[in-house]
Amino acid sequence: MAGKVSVIGAGAYGAMTAHRLAECDAFDTVVLTDVVEGRAEGLALDIGQCRPIVGFETHVVGRTTGRDGDGYDVLAGSDVVVLAAGVPRTPGMGRQELLETNAGVVRAAAAQIARYAADAVLIVVTNPLDEMTALAQRVTGFPHARVIGQGGVLDSARFTTFVADELGVPVSSVRTLTLGSHGDAMVPVPSRSTVDGRPLAEVLDPDALDAVTERTRTGGGEIVALLKTGSASHAPSAAAAAMARAIVGDTGTVLPVCAWLTGEYGISDVYLGVPAELGAGGVRRIVTAPLTESELAALTEAADTVRARQENLR
Repeated sequence: MAGKVSVIGAGAYGAMTAHRLAECDAFDTVVLTDVVEGRAEGLALDIGQCRPIVGFETHVVGRTTGRDGDGYDVLAGSDVVVLAAGVPRTPGMGRQELLETNAGVVRAAAAQIARYAADAVLIVVTNPLDEMTALAQRVTGFPHARVIGQGGVLDSARFTTFVADELGVPVSSVRTLTLGSHGDAMVPVPSRSTVDGRPLAEVLDPDALDAVTERTRTGGGEIVALLKTGSASHAPSAAAAAMARAIVGDTGTVLPVCAWLTGEYGISDVYLGVPAELGAGGVRRIVTAPLTESELAALTEAADTVRARQENLR
């Protein structure tokens, strides 16, 4: 596998994502950019100096970018761009409260991505995720398949972790799925979740199941409240790296992502969290998983909520 991956935004999340992408040694070049003078360059040097210790050869490049577009030419030739720029949450803040500030950041960055990396697949991670993914697609004008949001991989990982911890079993024995929004309209899907192949409802009593699904919905806020400054970065960066590897490697791996729906699950014209097969062009196809009546109703409700929010950004 080879290629160029660029990460816009060198905060905790962006820096960790660049580090993971470099250490997996699956790419020729990883680019890290930031508007803070010298930050991206310094982090790129630091990451690059891990090479003889860890044993990877990926070339890591840092570049300061200006709000007028200076420096963004470093994105040229990128196969994948991860958009991680924006303001993180603080304790008590919902993802929606970031909307106005981060919308300006995403608009500016997306315009430069379209200018310098017109053939890239764009992975959006800036919150509020669903709205920012839709906004980035509108600004870039990229085909919907080439603009996807990172949400479901992280949410499903949290769901899996909470189930494994509740039962005291290895995470490798647990399979879970979350759909809908990366936020308050998230839809954990117990009917498609198992432990050692057994349906989740058979191994968790109803109260425990309700508790882990609710903790999954609020998992990001739990971390923000504990950290007090900043938000999650380790698990989210692992999720973005997994998506980038699937795209650059053209693997066809099925991952839950924020993708554009055109009738799947009876839902159209909205970016929403669903399982999707990823490859060199982004989303190859949406994978439709059988859902219970109540799960499908919750997903449809989530779609209505998210669609209204995405339309408001116009």
